Amino acid sequence: MIVRLKGKLLQKSGQTVTIDVGGFCYEVLVPAAVFNRIDENIDADGMVHLVIYHYLQMDPSRGVPVMIGFLNELEKDFFLQFISISGIGPRAAVKAINKPITDITRAIDHNDIEFLKSLPGIGTQRAKDIVARLQGKISRFGLLREPEGAASPKESMPDWQQEAVAVLLQLQYKKPEALAMVEKALKRTQEIGSAEELLNEIYKQKVSK
Repeated sequence: MIVRLKGKLLQKSGQTVTIDVGGFCYEVLVPAAVFNRIDENIDADGMVHLVIYHYLQMDPSRGVPVMIGFLNELEKDFFLQFISISGIGPRAAVKAINKPITDITRAIDHNDIEFLKSLPGIGTQRAKDIVARLQGKISRFGLLREPEGAASPKESMPDWQQEAVAVLLQLQYKKPEALAMVEKALKRTQEIGSAEELLNEIYKQKVSK
């Protein structure tokens, strides 16, 4: 059972990261709330440290090992609380936790069903189930320190925008520069709806200078 990984970040795509650990490359799923902060947590040696939730996903004909990564034990503990809700499996939880854990915790404690419904895959009944099971039991997660400048719930980037930022980072742009390029492109063209369209618009902007 793998519980931690320390290695070089090779690739970010969608909600997965690829980590090179001594020549062995591991694909790790990460919630968006973690994915958005991976680059800020690479150490001076270019290494990233992930706390791992490792499980076997059973398909009709085989079992597939899956790893889900977090930046600390507290994030993993929150994830474990989340998947304790009936009907929310590990992959569903990875998709749902796309906003800061402190904000999700606050919504649960304040019975904010509308906020919880804004999480991917969480409908009205599931939101009510989350509140019924976790309200008053997860306050410690509200103390997680979010990085300065962390996006508020309304400012969280859709997956396709995150994908475009990830591509720009792979092309050696710094994260603040990549975010600025994305923001400028979106302001100039309101009809963009995919990572490919966004990157094309950024390219047009660059060559037109």
